[in-house]
Amino acid sequence: MASTQSLGRVDVAVCGAGPVGLTAAALLAARGVDVMVLEQNETTSDEPKAISIDDESLRVFQQAGIVDKILPIVVPGTGTCYYDRNGDVLFHARGSEPLRFGYPFKNPFAQPDLERALVSALAAAPNVLLRFGTRVTGFEQHPDRMRMRVESAGVEHFLDADYVLGCDGGRSATRLLQGIDMTGRSYSDVWLVVDTLDDPHTERFAMHHGDPERPYVVVPGLDGRCRYEFRLFDGEGAAGEQPSFELIQRLVARYRLIEPHQVERAVNYRFNAVVADEWMIGRSLLLGDAAHMMPPFAGQGLNSGIRDAANLTWKVADVLAGRLDESVLASYQTERAPHALATVRMSERLGRVVMTTSPGLARRRDDAVRRALQTDEGRAYLEQMRYRPGQRYTAGLVVLDGGSDDVGLPIGQPLVFDSVAHDLRRLDEVLGDGWAVIGVDVPESDWAAIQPISEALAARHALVVTRENLPRTSQRVLIDVDGALVREFFRYQGRFVLIRPDHFVAAAWAPQDSTDIAARVLAWTPGSAATSSTERAFSHG
Repeated sequence: MASTQSLGRVDVAVCGAGPVGLTAAALLAARGVDVMVLEQNETTSDEPKAISIDDESLRVFQQAGIVDKILPIVVPGTGTCYYDRNGDVLFHARGSEPLRFGYPFKNPFAQPDLERALVSALAAAPNVLLRFGTRVTGFEQHPDRMRMRVESAGVEHFLDADYVLGCDGGRSATRLLQGIDMTGRSYSDVWLVVDTLDDPHTERFAMHHGDPERPYVVVPGLDGRCRYEFRLFDGEGAAGEQPSFELIQRLVARYRLIEPHQVERAVNYRFNAVVADEWMIGRSLLLGDAAHMMPPFAGQGLNSGIRDAANLTWKVADVLAGRLDESVLASYQTERAPHALATVRMSERLGRVVMTTSPGLARRRDDAVRRALQTDEGRAYLEQMRYRPGQRYTAGLVVLDGGSDDVGLPIGQPLVFDSVAHDLRRLDEVLGDGWAVIGVDVPESDWAAIQPISEALAARHALVVTRENLPRTSQRVLIDVDGALVREFFRYQGRFVLIRPDHFVAAAWAPQDSTDIAARVLAWTPGSAATSSTERAFSHG
């Protein structure tokens, strides 16, 4: 190591400059963390891999302060339309509550555009250094840091970082060099993915065709781009093999005539359904495809990685800032792994049912869907995409009492009138990117007891009123303007709500319980957490 050159020390090193790594870097940078991003390729990718970004992910970009850079590259989407075995519409899934998180539910985009937009935003951040053409070759764990060995332009270097985020994809060096396995399975089915230009499709939704003779997917994009995915059969191509233009031409012929220069990318691939056995190795943590890979049929691969970044980065930032004890980082896998695994399983089920090649199963599927659509419950389940696993944390940085069903859930982002700024703003704009304590119809006299929480976590305060009155109070008051704020907080009437920086509810309690809740929340902070077991600090069931 003595012959190598030092790159210095940073708060966080991010391995991989794909969308997940760049998003994690943006979130950390917005919280004042010094970040170095290491990418073995010389530039961002020119391969349009991911093609769907959802409302939760756009909200994350808002939190990072860069959503204005992302919105120009997306198509404001309207969900997914599913077709039966004969090509007739079965149903159109649009999500449950339009704009609950502040953005359209599901939005087509091109990954190269996203990566370029993220790099442009990070290049302007003074606390982010992007190093392309830099390959990670080794890790050393130390009690107070990670030492990384890297190679750039034939020269070996080492870099010290308080924490390392492995966002380096399915063949993650962060995972492989530290001997972490993945559990799950790889599928033998081969799919042709072709991204085309000058396409006639203008729909703002994805189209999943359950034709057992040839299942396929069509996803129109921005400015004439369109993704086609076709199931291949024996003799038509192997995974990793470059598909012939003649095959592409034949498969897209039902929709368009195509010339070779209108094929932006084409590849034959197989998909995986695997989850890493460990997501945290000492001071290194895995995100995105490094932690989990899933079939593409639910469009959740990239979005799951962005959820990882949203869950983890504020914890790292708060540990570095001294607000949280470093032991809380173990809550990352506790909270995210169950949802990631459920999403992998759901993606597998969609593939088996929607993309079946069995005529009998396709017929039974279509009949079952049509029967379900005749009931209110069935229609809501399908059209509101309730088959997608919901996020709820039942362990981790949450305080649960008696199986409470209103903790560990995300809070939406309604439009509110802010009594301090005297204007209409989205909730996240009012609360900022840190912790917040919301009192819902709570009297002025009850606020003093929550000061220990507010001081330890640097939390903002706000009073939400669910009735049509404006109380006389020293607190910031958030007023409902369209019913959405009341819908979000009505269940918490008469209670305090502790909202984490990732917009999940960490605790909800009656004012008389403030002293007890404060003690339990302070168990996550330095000093207090050190005297508690990990189980006690992370789960209050």
